[in-house]
Order: sequence, then C-alpha cells, then structure tokens
Amino acid sequence: MVGPANSGRTRQAFSVLNAGQDPAASGDSTGNGSSDCSAIEFTKEDVESLLNEKMKGKNKFDYKGKCEQMAEYIKKLRLCIKWLQELEENSVLEQEKLRNMLESADRKCSQTEAQMKNKEGELNSIIAELRKNCALLQEKLTKEESDKLAAIDSHRREKEARVTAEKLRASLAEELEKAHHEQLSANQKVASLNDMYKRLQEYNTSLQQYNSKLQTELATANETLKRVEKEKAAIVENLSNLRGHCSSLQDQLTSSRASRDEAVKHKEALVNEVGCLRVELQQVREDRDRQQLQVQTLTDDVAKYKETTGKSSAELDNLMIKSSALEDTCSSQREKIQILQQQLAVANDKLERADLSTLEIRTEYEEQKRTIQDLQSRLTEADSKIIEAEKLRKKLHNTILELKGNIRVFCRVRPLLPDEGAGAEVISYPSSLEAHGRGIDLLQSGQKHPFSFDKVFAYDASQEDVFVEISQLVQSALDGYKVCIFAYGQTGSGKTYTMMGRPETPEQKGLIPRSLEQIFQSSQSLLAQGWKYKMQASMLEIYNETIRDLLSTNRSGPDTLRAENGVVGKQYAIKHDANGNTHVSDLTIVDVCSIKEVSSLLHQAAQSRSVGKTQMNEQSSRSHFVFTLRISGTNESTEQQVQGVLNLIDLAGSERLSRSGATGDRLKETQAINKSLSCLSDVIFALAKKEDHVPFRNSKLTYLLQPCLGGDSKTLMFVNISPDPASVGESLCSLRFAARVNACEIGIPRRQMNVRSADSRLSYG
Repeated sequence: MVGPANSGRTRQAFSVLNAGQDPAASGDSTGNGSSDCSAIEFTKEDVESLLNEKMKGKNKFDYKGKCEQMAEYIKKLRLCIKWLQELEENSVLEQEKLRNMLESADRKCSQTEAQMKNKEGELNSIIAELRKNCALLQEKLTKEESDKLAAIDSHRREKEARVTAEKLRASLAEELEKAHHEQLSANQKVASLNDMYKRLQEYNTSLQQYNSKLQTELATANETLKRVEKEKAAIVENLSNLRGHCSSLQDQLTSSRASRDEAVKHKEALVNEVGCLRVELQQVREDRDRQQLQVQTLTDDVAKYKETTGKSSAELDNLMIKSSALEDTCSSQREKIQILQQQLAVANDKLERADLSTLEIRTEYEEQKRTIQDLQSRLTEADSKIIEAEKLRKKLHNTILELKGNIRVFCRVRPLLPDEGAGAEVISYPSSLEAHGRGIDLLQSGQKHPFSFDKVFAYDASQEDVFVEISQLVQSALDGYKVCIFAYGQTGSGKTYTMMGRPETPEQKGLIPRSLEQIFQSSQSLLAQGWKYKMQASMLEIYNETIRDLLSTNRSGPDTLRAENGVVGKQYAIKHDANGNTHVSDLTIVDVCSIKEVSSLLHQAAQSRSVGKTQMNEQSSRSHFVFTLRISGTNESTEQQVQGVLNLIDLAGSERLSRSGATGDRLKETQAINKSLSCLSDVIFALAKKEDHVPFRNSKLTYLLQPCLGGDSKTLMFVNISPDPASVGESLCSLRFAARVNACEIGIPRRQMNVRSADSRLSYG
C-alpha cells in the first residue's frame, strides 16, 4: 500500500496534493510550515530522496510505527510543497517585475529612439552647417594660402634682390681692394723713382766735379799741349753745353717729380738704363785715369766722352717721355679710383637704404596685415550684426504689420527700355539711412513726390532678390495661414514678369514658380517631423467681368466663353462661407504632388490666358489672372491639422485710351479692366476710411478678393512702376494708390488649425 501511494504522489501536481489535505491539518501545518519553510531549503537531491523514501517497520503488522513514519513523511512533504509554492510565487513575482522592467525598458527605448531621431535630425542639420562652414573655411584657406604664396614670392624676390646687392657690394669691395693694392704698388714705384732721382743728382754732382778736374787738368796741360788747344776749347764748349744740358735735365727731373706717379710701369727699363749709364760712367772714369796717365790719349778720351754724353742726352729724352706717360697713367688711375670709391659709397648708401626700406616695408606689411585682419574681423562682425539686425527688423516690422492688420506693399521699378525716352530721370531713391531700400521719389514737372513702402526694388534687382523678401510670407501658407500676393500697375510696367517671369530660364523665374518650388521643398523637408501635405491647384482669369477656367479641358482658345460670339459656357458663381473661405462653382481643381505637375498646369494656363497687343505693350495681359493653391497638412504624431491658402494674382494693367489706341475688342477690354481696377480703388478708399459699407460686390475681382482685402489673411501688393518719362502720370497714380493700400487695416491674420473642412473643394483665402 505504501509503495503505490508514494509512486502516485510523485506524479501528482502541487495543487492536487493541497486539495487532498485535511483542512485542520493544513491549518495546523500552515502556521508551523511557514516558520519551517523560511528556515528550511530543499535541493533537487533532497526532493528526489524524499519522493523515493520507503516506509520501514519492525514487522509486517507494525502499523503504528508505519503510521508514525507516514506522518513524519507527510510533514516533510508538506514542508517541501510549501517551499516549492513559495518558490513558485517568488518566480511569478520576479517574472512580473521583469515584465514591468521590460515594458519600461521598451518605453525608454522608444523614447530614446525618438530622441535619437530628433538628435539625428539636429546633427544632420549641424553637419550640413558644418560642411558649409568647412567649405567656406576651405575657400578662406585657399585664399590665405594664395596670399601666403604671394607673400613668399615677394619675400623671395626681395631676398634675391638683397643677395644681388650683396654680391655687387662684394665685387665693389674686391675692386676697391685691388685699387688699394695698385695704389700701394704705385706709391712704391714713386719711392723707387725718388731714389733713382737722388742717385741721378749725385751722379750729376760727380760729373760736375769731374768737369772741374778736367778743366784744371786742361789748364795745366795747355802749356805742354798747344797742339790740342783747339780741341781743348771745343772740349770746354762741350763741357759748357753739357752743363746747360745737365741744368735742363735738373729742371726736367723737378718737373718729373710731379709726374713721378706715371713712371711705375717702366721701372725695370729705367734701372737697366741707369746700369748702362753706370757702366759707361765707369768707362769714362777709366778714360780719365788713362788721360791722367797718358796725356797723349786725351783727344781720344774726349771723343769717347762726347759719344757717351750724346747717348746720355738721348736716354734722358726718352726718360722724360716715359715719365710723362707714367704721369698720365697715374692721373687716369687716380680718377678711376676716385670714381670707384664714389660708386662704392653710393652702392653702400643704396644698400643701407634698401635694408632700411625693406625693414620699413616689412613692418608696414605686418602692420597692414594685422590692420586688414582686424578690419576683416570687424567687417564680418558688422555684417553679421547688420544681417541679424535686418532680420530682426523685418521680423518686428512683419509682426507690427500683422498686429495692425495692414496690407504690405512692395514697389518694383523695371529697367528703362531702349526704345523709350532717354531724357531726364524721373525716379530717384533717397540716400538717407532710414529710407534706404524703402523710399522712392518721383519727379513730375519739377516737383518731387516722395513715397515710402515696406520695400523698394530698383531696376537692377533680380528675381531672386525679390523672392527672398517674400519667401517667409510664402512659407506661412504651410503653417496654416491665408496668403495673398498680387501685382498692380499700368500696362507694360513688368507685373507679369514679376509674377511669372520666364519659367524656362532659372534666373528669370517669377514669384509664382519660385513660391511653388519653395512650398514643395519645404513640405518634403517637413516629412521628417511627421507632417504630410495634400495640395490642390486651380487657375482662373477674369476677362470682361467674366470668370474663365484656365484648366478646363473644354477650352479651345481665349475666345471660347465670349458672350458676344454666342457661345454659352459654364456660369461660375463666387460664394463665401462662414469661415471666410471662397468657393467658385464648377471650377476645375487639380490635385498636385510635385512641381513638375504645377509647371505643366502653369504652361497650360499661360497658353489659354487672354493676351493682346496695344501701342503701349506688345504682349499685354487683357485679364486678371488668379492662381490658388490650397494646402492641407496633417501631423500624425501631434494630431494637428492645418489648412492654408496661397493666392498669387497678376492683375491686368491700367491704361489710358489716348496712349493705348485701343479700338474694337481691345477698347472693351480696356474699359472692363479700368472699371474693375476702379472698383478695387473704391474698396481701398472705403477700407482706408473704415466705412461701414465696403463695395466688394461692385466687380467680380473685388468680390473674389474680399477675404484677402477684408478678412484675416496675410496680403502683400506689388506696385510695378515704369521709369519712362512719358508714363510719369500713370506712375504717380499707381504710387498714390499703393500708399493708400499700405495704410489699410484688414484685420489680424488667423492660423487655421484643427479644422476639418467638410467640402474638399479649393477655396480662395
């Protein structure tokens, strides 16, 4: 009985074992088991040994012992079961805790993912800005490197010039040293010539003594040698001649003192000649001795003496010629030395001045470089401050205008055409800082008419410059505002060029193509923030007080809906609802998803629009063109909804019949255009005077524009001006009308959020 029971217990669940227990026993065991289980822990081996334990008794019929063992065994089993139940409860609690922790971790992970996505967007924008800054810094670095290379090149040229100057200075120094050496050698030669001159003087004195001795000898020998008296007289005469010749030689030698510098080159020849003279003098001495010894050979000795004195005179003549040549050479060399010394001094002065000038230029260059850097930094700071101040001014100005509810007015002057009058200029711009970019002066009959608007564009302003000023206004259409931009002015003043431009040329695109490009680009960039936009477009024209659908597929040309031709078309009715939205019945509304689709619709509308030729304009718009883009945006994460409307209007130009020369259909078109513009002027006058009744219903143009002129939309008007002196009257009327429009208060713009439109049709805000 015990074996099968044990085996059965090992296969039963804990709940079955608990259900089979006695309530009293279980109640008793609960109090004890709770305290025992807290102190007792079971391992896997303990549980297995407990389940496999068998009852043992003293004998087969010892039921009491077996019962005691069974009670002890049951007690152990209950303790084990309670321990397992508590363990199971703890595990369940831990699972719940882990599940809660997992859910909180999932929430934190989702939050961190959202934060990481936001940070990733911010970091992407920061990376883009850093890339732009890096590109700008790279350009600046290349510019600095080019400046550095230019400075290095100039420094290299200065260094080369300095090296050449130093080489020139070294060569001049060498030449000066050579001149010094030549001067020393010349001085040495002069000293040697002086020595030779002294020796020649001594030789002359010896010759004089010798002559005196000869005279005494001749006097004593006169008595004994009468036969040679004649010869003696001749000898005396010769001696007297020789004395005169020696005196002349002395004079020539004194003159050669002044020219001794020239006798340097012929020193050796003179020394040889002096040696020869000394040899000859020795011979003369020998002859003198012979004459003393032998009186008989005196005549022969005198003849020899004559011969030697003749040779010496010729040699002295040669010496004088050579000394004069040496003197000339020394004088020329002295002049050359002086010239070289002057050149060397001039070169030294130039070199010193060049060194000083290079130092001054280098210091000036460094100072100018520092000054330029300071000025550039100040200029960048000033530019950034000016840009920030201009942005703040525009923002505050727009805020003030929005709070006042005024219609913003921009003025644009087109360039003067070649075939127009090139007389005196009738348009000027004030130079004061307050009116810069906002003022315009019109000169008529010598009188100046000043006007001031929110922005004035001169004739040289590009399409990009004009669009930058209205880009924020266009952007507000995506934020849920009603935006209206329309162009006003006389015919031929550039309204259609401002609004449409030339879409095929990127630089000459008008406000309508550029605004649509910005709308689609911004809507794509806002996808990352959870915004999804749906857009609908429609285009119409008001021709002779008749609404035409420019996107209708039934149109065959501009004259399809003319009532006078008998063609019956759709009757387009203008209706306003309680929310300030305008609906045109039966108007074609097209869902657009890209700029390409809108461009094709614009091209289709341009082909269908009424255009005519007048004397004032070859391509004159004969109708009011209205383009409307309805924008509906939804943010799934914030559950916000916005509805914005962008109205872009190109009004037909006002013209005078006397100038346009319109007849027939053109005359009717002109009358209808002037009438609608006159109604627009009446509406503006009523709004400016804040009258109770505003005549919006007097024309279809004003009735269609009622929410833009008298509602809660952001409205901007472009007044286009012609600089032709012949159109100064029309320009003055346009500027006066624009000034009245700028003074009108139409109400504070209201953002349309969390409003679901019951009708999916496009409405004019």
